[in-house]
Parts: sequence; structure tokens; C-alpha cells
Amino acid sequence: MNLIPIEALPELPYLTLIWLVMLLGAVIIAALPGRAREAIRWTAASVALISLLLSLLVYLAYDPQGRTFQFVEQAPWIPSLGISYFVGVDGIGIAMLLLNGLVIFTGTLISWNIEHRTKEYFVLLLLLVVGVYGVFMSLDLFLFFVFYELAVLPMYLLIAVWGSTRKEYGAMKLTLYLMVGSAFAIIGLIAVYFGSGLRTFNLIDLANLSPGFSTGFQIAFFLPLFVGFGVLAGMFPFHTWSPTGHVAAPTAVSMLHAGVLMKLGAFGCLRAAIWLMPVGAQIWAPLIVTLTLFNVVYGAYIAMAQRDFKYVIGYSSVSHMGFVVMGLAALNATALNGAVLQMFAHGIMTALFFAVVGRMVYDRTHTRQLPELGGLGRVMPLAAVLFILGGLSSMGMPGTAGFFAEFNIFLGVWQRFPLVAALAGLAIPITAAYVLRVTRAVFFGAIKNPAFYRLPKLTWQEWATGLILAPWIIAVGLFPNLLHPMIDRSVAPVVQRLEVARARLAETGNPLLGGSVSAQELDQRP
Repeated sequence: MNLIPIEALPELPYLTLIWLVMLLGAVIIAALPGRAREAIRWTAASVALISLLLSLLVYLAYDPQGRTFQFVEQAPWIPSLGISYFVGVDGIGIAMLLLNGLVIFTGTLISWNIEHRTKEYFVLLLLLVVGVYGVFMSLDLFLFFVFYELAVLPMYLLIAVWGSTRKEYGAMKLTLYLMVGSAFAIIGLIAVYFGSGLRTFNLIDLANLSPGFSTGFQIAFFLPLFVGFGVLAGMFPFHTWSPTGHVAAPTAVSMLHAGVLMKLGAFGCLRAAIWLMPVGAQIWAPLIVTLTLFNVVYGAYIAMAQRDFKYVIGYSSVSHMGFVVMGLAALNATALNGAVLQMFAHGIMTALFFAVVGRMVYDRTHTRQLPELGGLGRVMPLAAVLFILGGLSSMGMPGTAGFFAEFNIFLGVWQRFPLVAALAGLAIPITAAYVLRVTRAVFFGAIKNPAFYRLPKLTWQEWATGLILAPWIIAVGLFPNLLHPMIDRSVAPVVQRLEVARARLAETGNPLLGGSVSAQELDQRP
């Protein structure tokens, strides 16, 4: 019985075109001479714009009342191993494709000033984005992991070659942490492949498996799979690579890193771990949600203590991604909806933050130290407005995208873990405090350096970046139904599986807490 409905093949392979355009752009740029910098920049921006427009087309054509997965494409790849090229998107994937399209297009604009090895920079940037697009549309776990690794690996070179502030250390730390996470994830994926008995990586077939993976299997392999992807999401205590990587990376890579790449981890936690192993999710949820509390409160507290402008945003991302994973761990419809919306809201917000911090402020003033800045709102008012708007969303102010997302997360977490929700609320005033502190230190008060009066005006690329990203914060804040219905429709099958798992655990008890599940039940119960 097919429990997860999918749509028939589309007339055109829209999803394949989205990532293929980026790959062709990388190939074209690689063929151009290195001195043709303007042609390289325009090629990168053009293919990024085409991929964004295709993502918007898929978003507009998606039917929230239709099949769960739409725009499905499938072709054999390695049939003997049960591997196929199998892509399709639900409402969750649509939101992430749109986010990635917005961030990479604005990222190419922000990268207009890259002069050192311009060709290699844009080739790696576009290859990274090919991987990101592929993850969000993959319905085959092997294909999922291939795209996942393609998205992660270029980060090392992009940071080590074009970064700053201990860039080699930041690049190596990021890579080592993510490789450890990948090792855990691949253990879980191989276990799923053999544990299902189907010898397939097809996510739909695995999700429709009856009676499902045994309770013992899920107890053993849910956590490695979830934590493996959770490392990329900045999950505590594996989060320390993230602020270091943010600070070391060039601006556009920081935008992609925090805005999109960390969402790959959360997406993997939801799509692979929670969806395929709902019993394991229910069993391990108390531990995971407790760890995320450290993300949320500790991350906000450390952001408050930073003197480096970019470190503030880096630790802010740790805190906000903690809300995402916390929503996932609550395992109910309200919290899961909030988690996905927070992924989108935080992606837009943090991309805007890094565009302001890295490109508009640091590249002009050559300092990120808060005591050395001040009064910049007088000479670059647009940067001040954009940062304030992002800050309001970060604080969860009504009318911004962050409000509706965090409100849903708090409601959902309260249903399952009210004490955790209450303690997580401590992050709200801390977030407001550091956002207001940084805004005042950088954009208001007296101009401390007379040279700031002569700072170059913002370029058209920077204006375009701000005017593309900022409206989404307001639009999704005022009209959450731009995304909510399709996300809610796509979360429903996951919630249904989680409720069945919770009901069965209520009957048998949690084995980790001394439940009465027999050895036979551990082997046979889904």
C-alpha cells in the first residue's frame, strides 16, 4: 500500500534543470580565461538568477491540496544496489529550494568584489549550491548523501583560500566536524539499507515499509543518523565549528553557510531520521530537546558577550538553529511547522546579517570590533535599516518571519516539554539585548573614526541584495500562508507516523526507561 502519494512525471524536468543550470554555469566559468572576471561574475549571477526563477516557478505551481511529492523524476542509476536518480519536492523542499535560490543569487552579487582567483571561487561556489539544491529534492538516500557531500566539501577551499581571521584553522575545524557527522550519517544510512530487507535507498519505499523497522533497530540507529546530520545543523555539543567557520568565511560563503548549509543538517534530521524511524525519534526526543536548550540559551548568552561583529551573528545562528532542532524534537505538527518556517526565516535573516556585516561594514571599515565602530547609520542608512529589520526578525517581533516561526515552535514544544519551553524563553530577552546592543554600537552614536565620513557608497549589488532579501522577512511575517499551508500538508505524513509510534510506546513502555517491551517485541514491533 502506497502511504506517501507522489505525482506522475512532469512534462519538463524542472527539478533537474534547477541544479543542472548551476552545474553548467560552473563548467562554463571553468572554461573561461581567469582574466575575464566580468564575464565570470555575470555568468555566475545569470545562472543563479535562472535557478531562482525556476525555484519560484516550482513554488507557484506546487498544489498544497495535491499529492505530497510533486515534480517527481525517476530513472535507474545502479539498479543492482537499489539506487536510482529519484527527485521530487513536497512543501518542505519547496521552501528550502526557494531559500537556496534567494541566498545564492544575492551571494553572487555580494561576491562581485572578489579579485583573487575569481574563476576558481565561483566554480566552487556554484558546485556547493548544486549539492544544496540536490539534497532538498532527493528522494533516494544514496543520491541524498552524494549531493550532501558535494555541498559540504567545497567549503574547505572557499574558506581556506578566500577567508580571513585564522582561515586555515576555521576551514579545517569545519571540515573535521562535518566529516565526523558524515561518518555517523552514513552508518545510519547503511543500517537503513540492510535493516529494511528491501535493499533499496528509495525513501518512499522505506517510509512505506510495513511493519517498519523494529524497535530495537530504531533505538540503535536513530541517534547516529540524527546526530550525523545534526552536526551540520550546529547541534550542541557539536556546534563549535559553526561560529569559527562563519567568521573565517568570505561574506557570500557565510551567507550560504548560515543561511542554507546549516539547514541541510536539519532537513536531513527530519527527512531521513525522524521520518524513517519514528519510534526511535520518540524514544530519544527528551535527550535531544535537552541538548537544544543549551543551543538556544547558551548560544544567545555567548552572542551577548562578543566584541567581534561577525562572532555575534555566528553565535546568534547557533541559538536560532537550536530553536529549529528543538522544534523537530518536539515531534508534533505545530512544532514541526515552526521548525521548517524557522529554517526559512533564519536563512533569509542571517544571509541579510552577513551581507551587512561582511560586505557593507567590514569591507569598508576594515574592522569588526564593536568598540571601534559607531555612527555608521549616518553614512550608510540602508545598511542600518537592513540590519534593524533582520534584528527584529531575530528577536521574533510580530510582523516579521521570525515571529510566526518561533511562536509555533514554542507552542509545539510546550505541548510536549513545557519546562524546556519555559527555559528556552530566557533566550528571548537575551536576544533582544544583544541585537539592540550591537545596533547601537555600530549604527548609532558618534562616528569614532573620521575616515568613516569618507566611506564608499553602497554599490548596486549591495542595494539589490538588501532589496531582494528584506521583503521576504516582512512578507512571510505578515502573510505566513505564503509557506505555511504547503509545509503543513507535507508535515502531516510525518506526524501521522510519529503518533502511531507514540501510541505503541504508550502500550509497551520506553525500553530505555525500563519499559516492558520483550525481546520479541524489540525485534518485531515497528
